[in-house]
Amino acid sequence: MAGLLGARPAVPRRGGCSWATFLLLLLPVQAAQKADLSGEAAGATINHSLALIHRLQELLQDGNASDTTLRVRTAGSDEVKVFHTHQLLLALQSEAFESLLHNQTMVTLHEPADNAALFEKFIRYLYCGEISILLHQAIPLHRLASKYRVSTLQRGVAEYMKSHLASESSQGHVVGWYHYAVKIGDAGLQESCLQFLAWNLSAVMGGAEWVTVSAELLVLLLERSDLVLHSELELYTAVEEWLGRKQPEAPVVVKLLRSIRYAMIPPSHLFHLQKQSAVMVRHYGAIQDLLFQAFQFHSASPIHFAKYFDVNCSMFLPRNYLSSSWGSPWVISNPARDDRSTSFQTQLGPSNHDASKRVTWNVLFSPRWLPVSLRPVYSDSVSGAIQSIRIEDGRPRLVITPAMTSSDFAGVSFQKTVLVGVRQQGRIFVRHAYSFHQSTDELADFLAHADLQKRTSEYLIDNSLHLHLIVKPVYHSLIKGPDGQTDTGCFSLPPGRCSGPPGQTPLAPTSK
Repeated sequence: MAGLLGARPAVPRRGGCSWATFLLLLLPVQAAQKADLSGEAAGATINHSLALIHRLQELLQDGNASDTTLRVRTAGSDEVKVFHTHQLLLALQSEAFESLLHNQTMVTLHEPADNAALFEKFIRYLYCGEISILLHQAIPLHRLASKYRVSTLQRGVAEYMKSHLASESSQGHVVGWYHYAVKIGDAGLQESCLQFLAWNLSAVMGGAEWVTVSAELLVLLLERSDLVLHSELELYTAVEEWLGRKQPEAPVVVKLLRSIRYAMIPPSHLFHLQKQSAVMVRHYGAIQDLLFQAFQFHSASPIHFAKYFDVNCSMFLPRNYLSSSWGSPWVISNPARDDRSTSFQTQLGPSNHDASKRVTWNVLFSPRWLPVSLRPVYSDSVSGAIQSIRIEDGRPRLVITPAMTSSDFAGVSFQKTVLVGVRQQGRIFVRHAYSFHQSTDELADFLAHADLQKRTSEYLIDNSLHLHLIVKPVYHSLIKGPDGQTDTGCFSLPPGRCSGPPGQTPLAPTSK
């Protein structure tokens, strides 16, 4: 302590911690002085907090005036790390340490290898309130923060994980973070990971972490209608690969195969799968009713098909497919400059019966549209007076309208989805997905919190707005799950709701 407070005799300890440590904590009080002379407005703040943090780090490094010793044993080895610490600082940050160190000067802690490797970093955070973190360190640091009840670090690591889902790593990390969130019961982190996986499923299926997906997670993903991927065939191929590598029990295989939406796969590919897919050949009996109904769906007009089958279920609802039949990408350069417009075509419906029919869609983008409540109006009290309006009060606007009359869409309704891409570590990911139904041409909350005026905006890639417009044609009103995204459809309806004509075997449920 001589180097910190000057040469002075040792101070006796009181209450389990040294007075020198206590005096060190008073430095900010001594350093932060406010001048207020004779009531004059001459206030000033002298801030030496950075110097204090540096001194606290030295205190930990040198072990000066230490009153507590922590011995950290690594599980499965003889390695022991020793830390000379200060009870007051540990107790201030951690309720667990306050209890552990009560009337004790030496404590032995047992930690798994990944926790023990980061224990010095963890203790340093308790002294200076700052920590650097890498992707692979997130889980062990969160475990340490949870075990020793350091709530600030616990929240900080969880927020780091939520904001770094799109960060690039060689083996992937989002799937592992999801499984960890389920284990500790962090619903917020769990939902953030699940949403990211759903919106970027093609990238996940093509990466190293696909094989680490658990059966429970895969079931949850297959139940969702907001999955973003090229096609349902791509999803089937990835599930087949997962089954080949994981080799789960037969009930799990059947549940996953029955979660595929075969009606969204063209008949030519279904025929091919029946002959070439080893998984389908092996389990054909468990899914033949779904294949039979998919072929019927593709062979008849949707209106005729709906007379005999209840199409109000998820197997007839498209996901967010990126193929050209369902939508189009749109890159808007300098989106804050002026209004833009484009047009694209989609298939009228998912049925092969409508494969040759196209719908043209017109799209309008406006960077600074004023809501009705903010538009200029004339005042009765002051003749000709106009309300003061700033262009900054406007917000981005996106309108998607059909170029055809509604009579051309007999029996068909549409759900429109707009994906917003962002770039992180050189890769493009889906950051936001906005959906609205046919009855509404305009997306109400589109980029409501985005500042497109800034070139550094997180919504822009090289000063361009990257969108992908998707139109999902359906033959019924959508069924919304509790989260507004998951369509449980016929798989959750009472028996008979998704059955065929009298005498035909009803579809077996495929999920909960």
